[in-house]
Amino acid sequence: MPLLAAAFLITAILYASVGFGGGSTYSALLALAGFDYRLLPVLSLVCNIAVVAGSSVRFARAGVTPWKSALAVTGVAAPAALLGGLTPIGEGQFFLLLGSSLVLAGLALFLPHSSVGAEPSRLAKAMPLVALPLGYLSGLVGIGGGIFLAPLLHLTRWNEAKSIAATASLFILINSLFGLIGQLLKNGPDTLGSAVTFGLPLMIAVVIGGQIGSLLALKVFPARVIRWMTAALTIWVGSRLLLGL
Repeated sequence: MPLLAAAFLITAILYASVGFGGGSTYSALLALAGFDYRLLPVLSLVCNIAVVAGSSVRFARAGVTPWKSALAVTGVAAPAALLGGLTPIGEGQFFLLLGSSLVLAGLALFLPHSSVGAEPSRLAKAMPLVALPLGYLSGLVGIGGGIFLAPLLHLTRWNEAKSIAATASLFILINSLFGLIGQLLKNGPDTLGSAVTFGLPLMIAVVIGGQIGSLLALKVFPARVIRWMTAALTIWVGSRLLLGL
């Protein structure tokens, strides 16, 4: 448990520093540790919520959240996340989907960021439609989906960087809440107690890591370096998971 908690702490620092929750990597780390795959999404989503709740509030207080467009994207994804959480899935399928998602998410982090002042592309208006499958995937495997959404928003020059980070944070928070509800309806409310009982040290680690990541990490390393470090971690754990199938 101490090593797993340390891994969760490092993950939370890296992900929070670039506006994400880390649910995708929490899920992979739990899978590699042999955690029950039926409880795994529940604990990952709870940790996600613990990390991004504070950052979502800070973005809102700073006035950088583009509420109208952010809610348009999130409002489409949230019901899909609930449906994903309700969807039955076998253990082998779950790990295959999770590992593949991680590798793709890591690669997505290498996509170029939007230029300051650049005009949105034509595809920017289609982001609510893109958010639909991302929401479903979020609820199904216990991730927030922001790690997929943010690179696409940057690629289409959807908005400025701070507004994209705020939108991704809100997207992760709402998707995680709806995905968690779906998972509890599917497997029973007792799974929340079981997951929290086992994962309390991990939850404490991500809360601490999330605060460190959002307040300090960007002052130590350039944002690009942190993004690359996060991508490397994501691809590594995803590959480990796929190789273990």
